[in-house]
Amino acid sequence: MPQFLGIIVLIGILLSVFNSDTISKIIGKESGFIGVILASLIGSITLIPGFVAFPTAAMLLKSGAGYIQIAAFISTLMMVGIVTFPVEIKYFGKKLTILRNLTAFVFSFIVALIIGKVMG
Repeated sequence: MPQFLGIIVLIGILLSVFNSDTISKIIGKESGFIGVILASLIGSITLIPGFVAFPTAAMLLKSGAGYIQIAAFISTLMMVGIVTFPVEIKYFGKKLTILRNLTAFVFSFIVALIIGKVMG
């Protein structure tokens, strides 16, 4: 629980430091494909559980983030595991771990495009 509280506090600090305009420039609708890539990379290397990730996504949306970018962030956050890579290699092997993470990363872009069509 202390790690989750720390994540929430860190996100709160980041949201207070970065105003809505900055968030919109980085991962807003206008950020386009670069914003999607940035959000997906952040999601890939971040280890946050779903019950923290979804409220975080809601806060980011209210602060000016785009639906496509948040969809990429959430889907990579849930499916790609850079932080858990060593554990996966131990149990699944290097080849399967790389294949699973690459497939999940690509699928995250498909999810983001679908969300963009539905919500946009």
